[in-house]
Amino acid sequence: MSRLRIVVASLVVAAAPAYAHFKLVSPASRSAQDALGGPQKSSPCGESDATQGANDSTPTNTIVQLKAGGTVTVSINETITHPGHYRVALAQDMASLPPEPTVSPGTGFACGSAPVDAHPQLPVLADGLFTHTSSFNGHVQTAQVQLPAGMTCNNCVLQVIEFMSDHGLNNPGGCFYHHCSIVNITADGPDAGVSSGDDAGTTGGTHHGGCDVGAPSSALLVLVGALLLRRRR
Repeated sequence: MSRLRIVVASLVVAAAPAYAHFKLVSPASRSAQDALGGPQKSSPCGESDATQGANDSTPTNTIVQLKAGGTVTVSINETITHPGHYRVALAQDMASLPPEPTVSPGTGFACGSAPVDAHPQLPVLADGLFTHTSSFNGHVQTAQVQLPAGMTCNNCVLQVIEFMSDHGLNNPGGCFYHHCSIVNITADGPDAGVSSGDDAGTTGGTHHGGCDVGAPSSALLVLVGALLLRRRR
């Protein structure tokens, strides 16, 4: 009976799906994420978790507005722990994103270590973020990442990848999991990033940062009233 239980347990483990490992909290993801962050296994933007390579992601059609030379808030929630770190990159399109770093094998794992660029240059914005060997215990990790001064673009791709140092190459996704955001970077965009449609206002020609420039301020009304009163005297 005990041997039967062992066999049944083994079959259950073998049939269990390989779940995703992190959610992109900010900036808003280009595709809908399930409770654990999937899909995210295929490079460069996690378009698919399917074993046959089919695109099974659902676009959110969200565009994040950013300010040239400002910062972007990058937040992740690691739903299943893997020791490792994260990298952030920015390019005009998916095809222009940088390749994944070359990985060195570790003891018992194909994914042992990956180099971290201490002085990243475009298209890499930041490397070695949220380095850890133990669980974040459900706490969202956040960093402010500097954007290049003077760089503007429409529908650019901001990529966040997770390196997992205890993963095997035979696992879907290999040593890296991926998420992306679609971003517009303009000279007058909001600092830290705002998604189109939020109350802070990122669409339309007369609405910036939640302040409608088409309406006069109360201070201006007071000044105009004072001038009119002096002229009547």
